[in-house]
Amino acid sequence: MSWLRALKETARSGLSVERRRLEPAVAARGALGLALVVGVSLALFGPAVAASSAFGAFQAAIATFQRSYRPRPTLALASGASLAVSTFLGYLTASHPVPFLILLGLWTFLAGLAWAVGPTVGIIAASNVAIMLVTVTLPTSVATAAGHAAMIAVGGLVQAALIVTMPVRRWGAQRDALADALAAVADYARRLRHDPTASFDPVPLMTARSAAAVTPRQARRRPAELHGARGLAERIRPVLASLADPAVGAPAEGPERDRVRELLAAAGELLDAAAHAIRHGEPVDLPPAAVAALRTPDTGAILTGAPRRAATRLAALLGDVVETAEPRTETAAEARSRPTLVRLVPVALGRMRAELRHESPILRHAIRVTAVACAGYLIGTALPLGHGYWAPMASVMVMRPDFSQTYARSVARFGGTLVGVTLASGIVQAAHPGAYGSAALAVVCAFGMYLLMRTGYAASQVFVAAYVVFLLGMAGEGLSQTIRDRVLLTLLGGVLAMLAYAVYPAWETPRLRGRLADWLVADGRYAASVVAHYADPAGPSCPDVREALLGTRAARIGWQEGLARATHEPVRHRGLSHAAADDAEHALAQLGRVAMLLEAHLPERGAPPVPEAAALAEALRRSTERGAKAVRERKAPRWDDLRATVDAWSAGEGAPDHFLLRKGAPLLLEALDDLTTALTETSRVKD
Repeated sequence: MSWLRALKETARSGLSVERRRLEPAVAARGALGLALVVGVSLALFGPAVAASSAFGAFQAAIATFQRSYRPRPTLALASGASLAVSTFLGYLTASHPVPFLILLGLWTFLAGLAWAVGPTVGIIAASNVAIMLVTVTLPTSVATAAGHAAMIAVGGLVQAALIVTMPVRRWGAQRDALADALAAVADYARRLRHDPTASFDPVPLMTARSAAAVTPRQARRRPAELHGARGLAERIRPVLASLADPAVGAPAEGPERDRVRELLAAAGELLDAAAHAIRHGEPVDLPPAAVAALRTPDTGAILTGAPRRAATRLAALLGDVVETAEPRTETAAEARSRPTLVRLVPVALGRMRAELRHESPILRHAIRVTAVACAGYLIGTALPLGHGYWAPMASVMVMRPDFSQTYARSVARFGGTLVGVTLASGIVQAAHPGAYGSAALAVVCAFGMYLLMRTGYAASQVFVAAYVVFLLGMAGEGLSQTIRDRVLLTLLGGVLAMLAYAVYPAWETPRLRGRLADWLVADGRYAASVVAHYADPAGPSCPDVREALLGTRAARIGWQEGLARATHEPVRHRGLSHAAADDAEHALAQLGRVAMLLEAHLPERGAPPVPEAAALAEALRRSTERGAKAVRERKAPRWDDLRATVDAWSAGEGAPDHFLLRKGAPLLLEALDDLTTALTETSRVKD
């Protein structure tokens, strides 16, 4: 993709507005907390302290809107406390340009590295740096700076208290994640009726797994219906696939296929009912027709062999899902553990330290954002525009570790700031609302931002820019700065951010082959783990198979996220065209699907072992590991070990007396051959 086209695509993305479900009650709660903090501090301490406390409450509320399954009060407290520390340290050096620049560089570098912990921590850290640039201009002494910092922390405390005393849809994010996972499996069941080899996107299941991890405090309060259904959905998915696939399930046409379609439809309806009950905290309303379809004795008369076993297991698992969705008891020991914020500190430091290598995109982002923030501060201070912090503030807020988000947000930031600053400055200059009037307008803008922040960055930036103008106007700051000056400084910050990525990029495109190789290795380990348990039966619940499956999903998601980021990069494909990437993705998805079909029929503990499966598992491991090395080196991957095993079985040499293994081994090799074709076909050299 050319630079011109890339800029055009990212600009369109940044200015787009998405249709998302609004949460007015949550937005109103955040605005109420802000209003309480501003009103009390304005009456007791004056406009300057009120502005500081307002920034603390504003940032704390924004932190609770981030995609995180941690307790929202904890996020608000952590955000307010970290911003208070940032502001106080910033004020101590604000009157000395060189020390302040050093502090700004250090703080920004750490904020850039914070993305290694996750996007929520990265966004909060970046916001702390941006707001610090504004709040350090408000105090007049060290004592007042300490007071301002304390009021910022109080702002976070108030928001946390409101979340506790005025809860809005408790456990709503966790309910939605689990319901989305069940709904995704339900949709998969319906698609299998028409496409027996349909693919499944594991993202909803991975999201539900992340949501299921709880802190000790959450474990004591979690609703019982949020426990257990995710694991059942995980176990249902391979059973659905094995029931529908003609290779190991019912024939493609005939009475057996018709019966399978009825069972798949019933499974979809029951899973949807369970998802609805969990999402809304209501009893499960079972569709009578679906229940009858699963309980009819005709299934045993029509289906035989593997399809019959899959149908029986499906009915049992669906019954467990319905039972789990109803209120029941659980113990805290049954919950997946999520570390508290205190215990997360050494983990976070370890992740940040691991990114201190030249090829790391996180380290490159930290270096870029540090250089841009310092350069923007120096340029903004040198220009005769006043309040030069608008430039570095814009840069820090828009910069992200990847190209598309940085450029899209730069365009959105400028557009939103242009509109917001123009409107707010016009109101201030025309109406002269005064301290209390400006405070009221700031609260209204905050409500608008909270309400629309998930619909698009440009829309939210209109309210953010207006919010800053009204707060500075309330404190008597920035009244002399014109609309043109603020817009020019924001434009300067956005341009610096975009130039930094062009000069010191961290392109995703050249890393795509590495991500594809990681997925291949993970798929191979998963398939090998499944096959190995035919030689050593341990029942359906095998920890090593489970861990290998999670590794496969993580690698697949990493590939898909990398491919999405690379789509809009102005970089050539470097040996992996878009068409080749699509075909390679399909091949590896098929490899994982065949392994999933074999997993659905793992022999029970104590069943007769199949010794030949051990040789197939070892051949799979060796072949995929060597193939991954070839993919990274841009060579044609070969599967000699696996091919030798499959060919020997086809010739009757050591073939196992097991239908699924004899059928599954050639399917695994076929998927890997498709990967080789996708990566070596000469017609795909040009995209």
